[in-house]
Amino acid sequence: RPDCDALVAATVERFGRIDIVVNAAGMNFVGTIEETSDQDWDECIATDLSGVFYMSRAAVPHLKETKGSIVNIGSVSSLGGGWSHAAYNAAKGGVANLTRSAACDLGKFGIRANTVAPGLTITGMVEAIMDDEALLEKAWDRIPLRRAGQPEEIASAVAFLASDESAWITGIVLPVDGGQTCTDGGPEWGK
Repeated sequence: RPDCDALVAATVERFGRIDIVVNAAGMNFVGTIEETSDQDWDECIATDLSGVFYMSRAAVPHLKETKGSIVNIGSVSSLGGGWSHAAYNAAKGGVANLTRSAACDLGKFGIRANTVAPGLTITGMVEAIMDDEALLEKAWDRIPLRRAGQPEEIASAVAFLASDESAWITGIVLPVDGGQTCTDGGPEWGK
């Protein structure tokens, strides 16, 4: 919590204002409810959900002044769950609902809050599976565009939701997933 307050204070000191907050920190532990340790649960919730809350809360007074925007990085897992990622799915589901709550509570101040929900994207979190042809074939069966996303494709969606071009959009969870959420059953490929 003090780190979030300090980061906001340093940003305001350096730039004089805050227009946009992008909450992009994330981590993932593989494990079912039975397999997830207390430590893994606590760490995942702290990073993926509590961090979004604390950073947003620290920035809100400044966003009120600029009628700014919050863009959270969620996951398609928040839209339908998935296998063997109990803590991650719970945290990202929480991010989606925290975003909706922020949109409702902060809209009267002109602050917008939205979530980008990436599907399988080439990042450090998925490097291990990118060499597993059998697992990737399962993924391609669930992703109509039959490929993983690139970080730049997620960044484009974030930039849109942070911009004035989306001035009438708040409280949404935008899947950026190659069509994964239009298939039946969500991210089964991890099973």
